[in-house]
Amino acid sequence: MRLCGTKTWKGLILGNSITIKGLHAGYGAVKVLSGIDLEVRSGETVALLGTNGNGKSTLIKCVMGQVRPTQGTVHATIEGVEHDLSRLSTEDIVGLGIALVPEGRRLFPKLTVEENLLLGSFRAAARAKRHESLAFCYEAFPRLKERRTQLAGSMSGGEQQMLAIGRALMTLPKILLVDEPSVGLAPILVARTIDTIAEMKQRLGLTVLMAEQNFPQAIRIADRGYVLVHGHIELSADDPQSLRDSDIVRKLYLGGD
Repeated sequence: MRLCGTKTWKGLILGNSITIKGLHAGYGAVKVLSGIDLEVRSGETVALLGTNGNGKSTLIKCVMGQVRPTQGTVHATIEGVEHDLSRLSTEDIVGLGIALVPEGRRLFPKLTVEENLLLGSFRAAARAKRHESLAFCYEAFPRLKERRTQLAGSMSGGEQQMLAIGRALMTLPKILLVDEPSVGLAPILVARTIDTIAEMKQRLGLTVLMAEQNFPQAIRIADRGYVLVHGHIELSADDPQSLRDSDIVRKLYLGGD
């Protein structure tokens, strides 16, 4: 089953990508991001790395229309058509085919697993295929099928993360944003969650931007990455090895001098 992916028109590849230029953003008088330039090309998994409090989630929220930039641009190309996300509502951005797995999962704890999944299929394109998408999620995540009548709030952290990813997939996304998938999970569950993101990306032909502070896990599946420090991009690396070899990464993650 293929829910989304790259399409062609007259022999041209119509991809799904994000381009951010000169982005400044914050909360009132508090400036969080300054002069961010970032690109996620079609079909890539790009890791946005940084320790807590450096602006990763704010950048993700700018893409989703939850935080408005004070300067700069945020554009997405969806099937070859460019959209200015800074002018769109979050609902409209989701409607384009951009989905978010939020930090902390943000499930509806008093609704069942299946009810949470079905809430992901509210956009028009997804409603038409919600039964097909639900079957896909249950095939991809058998544990969710086993517990489809269980309240989401009573599940383990790892199961809740599966559900958050499944809910995002129910929107039939073309671009998937994942914000801090490792938060609150045991190390073995972090590895499984990262592997799940990689598998879904390959199976569905997604473009993925993943904000993550767990450097070793993130670069296992990333094609390339950026390191965010105090609201600035301190490093843009074209491959995982360049990230591993960086002095900035050694200082932040590996205990180097």
